[in-house]
Amino acid sequence: MNYAVPAVWYKTGVGLIECIPNISEGRRPEVVADLAAAVRNTPAIRLLDVTADASHHRSVLTFAGPPSALSAAVLALVERAVATVDLRTHTGEHPRIGAVDVVPFVPLAGATLDECVSLARDTAALVATRFQIPVYLYEAAATAPHRKNLADVRRGGFEHLATRMQDPAWAPDFGPAHPHPTAGAMAMGARGPLIAFNVNLADTRFEVARAIAGEIRERAGGLPCVKAIPVRLADRGLVQVSMNLTDFHRTSMTAAFDAVERAAARYGAMVLESELIGLVPEAALPADPAVRLRLRGYTRSMVLEERLAQCL
Repeated sequence: MNYAVPAVWYKTGVGLIECIPNISEGRRPEVVADLAAAVRNTPAIRLLDVTADASHHRSVLTFAGPPSALSAAVLALVERAVATVDLRTHTGEHPRIGAVDVVPFVPLAGATLDECVSLARDTAALVATRFQIPVYLYEAAATAPHRKNLADVRRGGFEHLATRMQDPAWAPDFGPAHPHPTAGAMAMGARGPLIAFNVNLADTRFEVARAIAGEIRERAGGLPCVKAIPVRLADRGLVQVSMNLTDFHRTSMTAAFDAVERAAARYGAMVLESELIGLVPEAALPADPAVRLRLRGYTRSMVLEERLAQCL
């Protein structure tokens, strides 16, 4: 995929890679700021976006840079997360196995998916050695077919991780054969662009969100390249269909939004709005996202290419 990356970057001759770690903390702004600072202060790294959500109890950081700098930024982030996030007392709506739960690398300018695979494997080995955190490789970096899908890697969550790791099929790719006591485990991988896209219902019925998520997810025979889970937004008195669109060329944001809206109508529910977590490629958006998708708080700063242009 082509991105509108400033021409000056191409002249460096070094590939530009995006990293989007998901951290199991979304309720303490001071901790999220500390985690973001660890990334921002890494030389040659550009922090593009920070999104935190209290109901999910999760934050998503988006940053970009050359491979060596990205590895250093991930290590700095993990160091701060281990010091500040304790999964033994963590509760939230989003599935997770780790304090730094998932770390994907995505090729942007002058970089390839194979380079991201190498970066994921090298960084995973460093994380496991330095912090004694077990790391699983997923997506394009996966070492076995049953580990490719992130949902399969995270199945059972932190609470069942120790028992699951006793199964040789779920021994980690790097690190100890038991969870870190407070930081759990980590999934690290390489993939193409993914859009974290949520649709909020003006409804409190969790069973409705669960039924809709079950209808539209690919695994249940729904929309191609769509992963979906139901989420309670207790602080807002709403329920949500939380989606990952793993290939927006096959299922667009518009198609996903419309599918949720049609299904909601059958249950007597209404769509209130949609929201983005992190950044979105320009090509994935319809002409007027604020109207067509009822995209909450939409500005051009949510567009990946716009943020790259601003930060590089």
